[in-house]
Amino acid sequence: MRKTLYLKFILAYIIFGFFGFIVVATFVSSMTVDNLKKDKADTLYREATLIANTYASDLYNSETTLEAVKNELDALETYLNASIWIINPSGRIVLDSSAPVDVENEVVIENFDSTITEGSYYIIGDFFGTFTEDMLSVFAPITSDFKVKGYVVIHSSMSSLQAASDSLLNISYITLVILFLLSLIILIFFTEMVYIPLRKITEATEHYASGNMHYEFTVESEDEMGYLAATLSYMASEIARAEDDQKKFVANVSHDFRSPLTSIRGYLEAMLDGTIPPEQHEKYLTIVLNETERLTKLTNSLLILNNLNMKGIFLDKTDFDINTTIRNVAASFEGTCREKKIAIELLLTGEEMFVTADMGKIQQVLYNLLDNAIKFSHHNSIIKLETTEKHNKIFISVKDSGIGIPKDNLKLIWDRFYKSDISRGKDKKGTGLGLSITKEIIQSHGEHINVISTEGVGTEFIFSLPKSDMEDED
Repeated sequence: MRKTLYLKFILAYIIFGFFGFIVVATFVSSMTVDNLKKDKADTLYREATLIANTYASDLYNSETTLEAVKNELDALETYLNASIWIINPSGRIVLDSSAPVDVENEVVIENFDSTITEGSYYIIGDFFGTFTEDMLSVFAPITSDFKVKGYVVIHSSMSSLQAASDSLLNISYITLVILFLLSLIILIFFTEMVYIPLRKITEATEHYASGNMHYEFTVESEDEMGYLAATLSYMASEIARAEDDQKKFVANVSHDFRSPLTSIRGYLEAMLDGTIPPEQHEKYLTIVLNETERLTKLTNSLLILNNLNMKGIFLDKTDFDINTTIRNVAASFEGTCREKKIAIELLLTGEEMFVTADMGKIQQVLYNLLDNAIKFSHHNSIIKLETTEKHNKIFISVKDSGIGIPKDNLKLIWDRFYKSDISRGKDKKGTGLGLSITKEIIQSHGEHINVISTEGVGTEFIFSLPKSDMEDED
């Protein structure tokens, strides 16, 4: 059986309570008795010393009578709840507050020894066999002319001290029980704030470890535990999204490869079995060649994306004139624009506008954006290419007046192989990778690319590049 953190915490709580009672029952009990015994002995010793210096001293100096002293001791006995004796050094009891005065019948304590206290002023026991229970006996010498004439001994029952100790211990036990119950608040707090969220997190990690990245859980907390749960949930959602993207990627690649391969195979088989006559072979071989070009383009695009996604991608950054690059790329589409009667309008800031970037990859970005703009523009329309400078950045805009992009699809255009339903009819040869490659290139430069589009009105792509220091030096 697996030992859980909660079980360990409960066990520690029980051990705490058990040892708490053990400490109270042993150490606290012993210390309480010792403390009460010392306090009682101190109190009785002060009284015994006072009696020895007054009543008992007067009695031995014949300044008062035995009966008068007996009356005083009777009153003190009631006040102290203790027996008061006056004893001769030989052990003979001169006066006992708990017994009537009897001069004729003397009571002698056998084996009485005043040195039994061993430097202290009290002893505990049956006082030389006189009592049937333990007594606290306090000694105070009666002196006269620097000689010890006798002793005042006060006896207090240890049972009364034990009763007082038990009463105090009961209070200690009650206090311990209250503390033990109050500590349940900590246990409840631990359960609600730590154990239950931790159990949810543990359960979630088990699901994630088994491959269920779509498992959802929530921890309603704003502390580190809640942050851990939110981070774990976000991590799982990102992994799940990556897995879904991977599956979609494989499916799209398979589809985009299968279609041209099926066409190529079909046409070749038709030519071999005579379904397509020899005089039409050139026509269909041209179609096969176009399909192989499509496969080559798709393969190259995949390789480019793979290289762009690798950490530490190498960028051959140089300082070059972005205006000249835009003019050259626009000139390469002259034939296509003439066929669709599309005009390209260049709104370039200055004759030269130097940027610091990888010229080859930026040419590819411009080619992809301009190719899309031409592909989805209407006949007899205008495409505008514009450069502006702001905050030491160069912003390049490619704007068309074509079919536009539906609002719901704007966030999806950067996904690999994505083609909107509107664009599918116009983009027969596209791979759906152009915008993904474009975004990866711009991001690899540490820059951003945005899109503004209205369905049926047109689309504008804007990306930024860092301005070169060459112009500042000039």
